[in-house]
Amino acid sequence: MAGHSKWANIKIRKGAQDAKRGKIFTKLIREIVTAARIGGPEPSFNPRLRAALLAARAQNMPKDTMDKAVKRGAGAEDGTDYKEVRFEGYGPGGVAVIVDTLTDNNNRTVADVRHGFNKYGGNMGASGCVAYLFDKKGELLFQDVDEEKLMEAALEAGAEDMISADGECAVITAPEEFETVREALAKAGFANPLSAEVTLRPQNTVTLNDEKQASSMLKLLDMLEDNDDVQKVHANFDIPDEIMERLG
Repeated sequence: MAGHSKWANIKIRKGAQDAKRGKIFTKLIREIVTAARIGGPEPSFNPRLRAALLAARAQNMPKDTMDKAVKRGAGAEDGTDYKEVRFEGYGPGGVAVIVDTLTDNNNRTVADVRHGFNKYGGNMGASGCVAYLFDKKGELLFQDVDEEKLMEAALEAGAEDMISADGECAVITAPEEFETVREALAKAGFANPLSAEVTLRPQNTVTLNDEKQASSMLKLLDMLEDNDDVQKVHANFDIPDEIMERLG
């Protein structure tokens, strides 16, 4: 249960950049509203809402902001009805890209996502064109923890795998076991993951050895994640360390 996952590192760096841009609260609030609207306002009976609130607390969102978002979703307050729309396509170098959105204007979101793909050397494809290249998995990311103790606790809790690199550890679970593993790890002393979510993990990665393609891929990622309608971007690329260093 060991390996290297540069994609996990990229996601952490991108998440930090999103926070600096002030975008992350907007995305988290939309997720809380949608989760409460679909599954109800009680976190104990709504795993999606529970995960959204956990992510919001990890970003130090004020409790009253979270409560207002739950009330909006539950219908206690009037609010925008966001719809979940997924887009798929290819980025520079044939990288598979999946863009998950919550939008109140599908025409706007389609145009924005397509513009991003076209601007940076990719193309948006039909539904399902790259989804088969990813697996739905639970993922809990930890930093600066005792890897052996985390691995032992993860195995006992029923995790599928653990990937470690550069002081960061990703515990991988089956989607249906995510909550069970998360709760077991919390009881074992690992209660504060960097992130905890059910996400899409690529089965294989495309290595971008061309600096221009790597730069375009990161710019595409930036543009997509900077869009308020975009909740998550999944992609199967890997960039060698020396190229990442030159790109800053």
